[in-house]
Amino acid sequence: MRIEVYNNDVHKALRKLKKKMFDDGTIKLLMERRYFEKPSEKRRRKKLDAVNRQSKQVEREKEAKLKPSQRRRPKKVTKKRFGMRA
Repeated sequence: MRIEVYNNDVHKALRKLKKKMFDDGTIKLLMERRYFEKPSEKRRRKKLDAVNRQSKQVEREKEAKLKPSQRRRPKKVTKKRFGMRA
């Protein structure tokens, strides 16, 4: 990964680097590997992620069927913790 710095603006280059790393998935991977995660917790987290993705897809399909005047802003999805440690 390469970020160029223009006009000695290191702060802007750092923001670009963070954005690229976030989009690449590197930040998420680092946060996941910060602490050991038991295999059962990993399975539980992956299952929860899959459920959230599926529910978002269903909501999008429902939203696409509505008329533009009937559409509403999406609600923020809160993550439910099913026995997962922080």
